[in-house]
Amino acid sequence: MKYVEYGKENHDTIFLLHGGGLSWWNYEEAAKSLQKEYHIILPILDGHAESDRPFTSIENNAMEIIEYIDTHFGGSVLLMGGLSLGGQILLEILSQRSDICKYAIIESALVSPSKLTHAFIKPAFGSCYGLIKRKWFARLQFKSLKIKSDLFDYYFRDTCAISKRDMIAFLQANSLYSLKKSIKNCSAKISIYVGEKENRAMQKSAKIIHQTLQESRLQILPGLYHGEFSINHGKDYANKIRGVHRDENTEKE
Repeated sequence: MKYVEYGKENHDTIFLLHGGGLSWWNYEEAAKSLQKEYHIILPILDGHAESDRPFTSIENNAMEIIEYIDTHFGGSVLLMGGLSLGGQILLEILSQRSDICKYAIIESALVSPSKLTHAFIKPAFGSCYGLIKRKWFARLQFKSLKIKSDLFDYYFRDTCAISKRDMIAFLQANSLYSLKKSIKNCSAKISIYVGEKENRAMQKSAKIIHQTLQESRLQILPGLYHGEFSINHGKDYANKIRGVHRDENTEKE
C-alpha cells in the first residue's frame, strides 16, 4: 500500500481512508488545512489509481494498515477517519485492533449487506465499464456524485486507471460488508456522520453502527449527500478533528 503524507514534522498522527473509486485527494483540502498541526497520512487503498497491488478484501486492506502503524508508529495513532469503503476498512481495523487509535471518524460506511446489489455489480460493469473512460460519461457520473467541480480532473484520471477487475472487486466487497462482533471491544471514541440526503441503506447503517457502539456520537449532516462532508467541506471536516483533539487536551488538564 502506498501513502501520501502531509506535516511529517508533527508528532500527532492522523490516518484518513478515502472512498471507493476515489484516492488520497478525497482528503486533500482537510490535509492541507491540518498539515501545520498534525502528521496526516492518506493511504491509497488497494486496487485504486497509483496503488501497488490489486484489491483483495476489506479485511486485507485493514491488516496492511495495521501492520504499517505497528511498524512506523508503535501500534497506535491519535485519530483515524474513513469515508464509505474507507469507513468500512476503518471499522474492520477497529475490529481487529481495538486500541489502535484514540478517536475515529466514520463517514457514510455501509454495514447493511445487499446480496441483490452484489449480484448486479458484475454484469452492470461488464456492459458499461468502457464508458468510464469517455469524458462525457465521466462528467455525468461525477455530477451525480455531488463532488465539487475542481476535483473532476483527479476523478477522471484516477477512475480511468482502475481496472475493471478491481472496480468490481471493491464494489462487491462494499455491498456485503457487515460489522464484526469484535467491534464492540473498540476503545476509541467514535463519531459517526451521515448526510441527510443519503439513501436509506446508508442512514440505516449509521444507526446500526451507533447502536452497536453505544458510546459513539451520531450526527446527521443537514442537506448533504454521500461523501460531501470530507470531500466538499474539507475545512469543516478539519475543524471536527481539531475539536476532537481539544477535547483530549481538556481531559488531560
